[in-house]
Amino acid sequence: MVIHTAVWVVSILVILGVICLDFVLHVRRPHVPSLRESATWISIYVTLSCLFGVGLGLATDWGLAGQFFAGYVTEQSLSLDNLFIFLLIITKFRVPKEAEQKVLLVGISLALVFRFAFILVGAAIIARLSAVFYLFGAFLLYTAVKLVIDQAKATGGGHDDEYKEPKLVGLLRRWLRTTPDYVGDRVVARQEGKLHVTPLLMVMVAIGSTDILFAMDSIPAIFGLTREPYIVFMANACALLGLRQIYFLIEGLIERLVYLPQGLSIILAFIGVKLILEALHANELPFLNGGEGFPVPEISISVSLGVIVATLAGVVVASRVKTIRDARSKPSPPAPDAETD
Repeated sequence: MVIHTAVWVVSILVILGVICLDFVLHVRRPHVPSLRESATWISIYVTLSCLFGVGLGLATDWGLAGQFFAGYVTEQSLSLDNLFIFLLIITKFRVPKEAEQKVLLVGISLALVFRFAFILVGAAIIARLSAVFYLFGAFLLYTAVKLVIDQAKATGGGHDDEYKEPKLVGLLRRWLRTTPDYVGDRVVARQEGKLHVTPLLMVMVAIGSTDILFAMDSIPAIFGLTREPYIVFMANACALLGLRQIYFLIEGLIERLVYLPQGLSIILAFIGVKLILEALHANELPFLNGGEGFPVPEISISVSLGVIVATLAGVVVASRVKTIRDARSKPSPPAPDAETD
């Protein structure tokens, strides 16, 4: 499928417009969003994403729409794990509550720029060397196994509570004059007659650059569901745009998804196997089967979407059951001694 340049331009302009609107409506008036506000905006973003998928199906074919929805659900589920790292960064930098919206919006916007670059590079590599799917598949299988191992080693919810500051943030501290404290939600402030950046800039850069690590597995994962760069980009954009509001909605609930790492490992492993099967089917490596494809089964996008949705549903149900059991197994606090006359 060939996407006209005008479609790319219009889509990017719409995304930029949504980000600007988000900035004007929410960030220029620093505040901590309520649960109702967060839920409302999440509903809006999900509805817009679904409308885009349906429109894509009507304008092209429903196979591409299925690829978009599978990619969107996958990217959204992988983004949930990112939220815990965002929480660690915001906590470590002691970001004021009223400035968190601006931090997340700018950080996520940077992440979208980085991912766009990754998508262009990935698409160029795939166009020239289809055998790269062997590497993508192997990397996703490695990531899936690493998630399980890290979960087994971790304590207190299955996440590493230590955040390592990106080197880029350390370099910025050395190169730029930085205020010792936050100045409201300002990124630049004048002190002693000189311009200084505030710690808010460091937080934004930390969130944006940390997302590069997450893109290392999310981009190969979605390329395992579709080879169309436009769909890859739009699925990532739709997943990231609503991530800020999801953060505020489930900030106190994310740790209750105790089986999320295992669920993500299953999804990544499944897509990794799917990529390797596709690479074997379209094999071009001369030292394998003489450069001919292998008669291996192909996994359809409907099956992929079903596996992803079923896995996430299983994560929610299993995590809920475990949370209830753990709550019931906790010993009840001792009753106060009855007063005696």
